[in-house]
Amino acid sequence: MVLPEGSLDLPPEDLGVARVLLGLLDGATRSGSTANPEAPRLLRLSEIRRGLLRERVFQDPARLLLRLKRRGLLQEDLGPRGDKVYRLPALSDLREGLRESLARTPPREAPFRGGYRPPPDERHELEEMDTAFLLHLHDLLEERLEETLRFGKEFTLGKLLAYCRGLFGEALYLDIALGLLQQYALADVPLVAPGGRSTGTTGFHLALFGPPGTGKTFAIDDFLRGNERTGVPAHGLPGRNRYCGGITPAQFLRVGSYYQGRTFNFIVPEFNDWFKYRGMVEPLKLVMEQREVKWETTLGTIGPYTFRSYFSVNYNVRVLGGNAWESTILDPNFAALEDRMLLRFHLMTRERFRAVEQSAERLELGELSFDLAGKIRDHLTLLHAIQTGHPLARRWAPRGVALSRELYQTLREVSERSLDRNPHPRFSPRLRSRAVKLAAAGALVGFFHRDRPERTPLPVGREEEALARLFYQQEIDAREGRLLPAR
Repeated sequence: MVLPEGSLDLPPEDLGVARVLLGLLDGATRSGSTANPEAPRLLRLSEIRRGLLRERVFQDPARLLLRLKRRGLLQEDLGPRGDKVYRLPALSDLREGLRESLARTPPREAPFRGGYRPPPDERHELEEMDTAFLLHLHDLLEERLEETLRFGKEFTLGKLLAYCRGLFGEALYLDIALGLLQQYALADVPLVAPGGRSTGTTGFHLALFGPPGTGKTFAIDDFLRGNERTGVPAHGLPGRNRYCGGITPAQFLRVGSYYQGRTFNFIVPEFNDWFKYRGMVEPLKLVMEQREVKWETTLGTIGPYTFRSYFSVNYNVRVLGGNAWESTILDPNFAALEDRMLLRFHLMTRERFRAVEQSAERLELGELSFDLAGKIRDHLTLLHAIQTGHPLARRWAPRGVALSRELYQTLREVSERSLDRNPHPRFSPRLRSRAVKLAAAGALVGFFHRDRPERTPLPVGREEEALARLFYQQEIDAREGRLLPAR
């Protein structure tokens, strides 16, 4: 059986079910017989419904299944204990038809409560990102799985840092590594206390701040999403980074309604611009705390909805000489947002200037070799699929990260030394929690490593502790240099 192009002609309301069904079929292809790709396979209705729940798709699959039965692409039967079973007599045709329909059918605008309506093309943006992730994961599993697993058995946080250091040098490598580690943390896996209880998750908001020209945008955007104009390949997750350049904060709050129950990374260059509008700190604080968002204005109401995604942002500050600096954002409540992000201060020193200049020169002359870009991206994609319970990666079990008293003791030593120097600290206790999350993100890098027992929480080792300690000390120093506005 050969389907005419686009012949499934799926209505917009069935696209979510079609996306989940395609993922299940791709999994069936790998687990089935490879000798005959058209050999009948079975798919249980209960399996389809579980897949829909995992992907948070709440449409009834009955209409799509009936459409596929009428076209001869499914054959219904009754399985054990009354569970419906669907035989797949033309698996490749069915998969191709679903792929074409997902690519060709215009998406439906999501229902929205409130006086504002989200931008009509945001669902299309979301569908495109989901498709990009699915296709990359599918190609990885079909063509590069063994290579990715071999790479993962040797890959550690130390090797990731060494790769970044080799590309950008000692003065810049950590800024680049933080953006990449946030991508690993985006799986938002549990942090497991010594007693076995989950006390948080790995996900964190990332902010790079400093004077212009210090490489902030490159670290959170070009390196992660890639930049064809400058020849920088993508290192970050495919289809999980939503670029927000040029968007206003009110538009973002509207767009956020589409992402309920999903976890993405929102890249916001020039975060300063969002605070030219009055009253934005409070709703954005709710967003960052992942609490229910409801924003009421004279024009109407946005929400309520709950945002589960994270931010990567950059913004400029004014450096006043030495290590002293002050914010260029006039809203006095902005510090409440800074307190909820993992911050990295980009001070333009002589060393940083030379490092930025040298990196730009090597990039323009084609001397930077991004030889691990594809391998890191595949490793990151497979790990994200496993940790988020994607149907195509169910042969592996998700794993949390085990916290230890030793990690907290290491970080306490750093804060105590700072308190001895200054009895009135300018850094928040929340800063230590960000350092813990950074260590946990580093532990995720070693998910497949040969010295990590399977199906147990990932330990935070010496490399991860050293990174957390370095970050914590540097950020305490940066906060101590901040000049507070006169009262």
